[in-house]
Amino acid sequence: MALRPRAAAEDAGVDFGYRGEQLGLPEQGPGSIARPGRRLGALAVDWALCILIAYGLITDGYNQATGNWALVILFVLGVLTVGTVGSTPGKRIFGLRVVSAHGGRLGLFRVALRSLLVCLALPALIWDRDGRGLHDRLSGAVQVRI
Repeated sequence: MALRPRAAAEDAGVDFGYRGEQLGLPEQGPGSIARPGRRLGALAVDWALCILIAYGLITDGYNQATGNWALVILFVLGVLTVGTVGSTPGKRIFGLRVVSAHGGRLGLFRVALRSLLVCLALPALIWDRDGRGLHDRLSGAVQVRI
């Protein structure tokens, strides 16, 4: 049976620490790294909201244009909500917020970059050892629990 690389390294005595330790975040509770399940749940809520808006207000029916408009709405939603209050509606429901990896809020350029990379999907699927997606790393962001 093949071992995962991290499991093999842990068996060899390597200490990876907890998720977010290298960023100076707590291990659990408010301010700790958001877990993948909450992040995916928040994204599902945001995507459903964007589909509903596109379906009801723009395309008047479900077709290819609905998905395209929903992607545009997801970008705008991300820029406006993360840029102002630090979380999208889905993140708020799941008790998450987006902050700068160095503390504080993200600037408008970083929020726009992060939102664009979320819309591309692939960067959000590539994670580091702290559970941060490539979209968060490239924009200097981290998703934490409220």
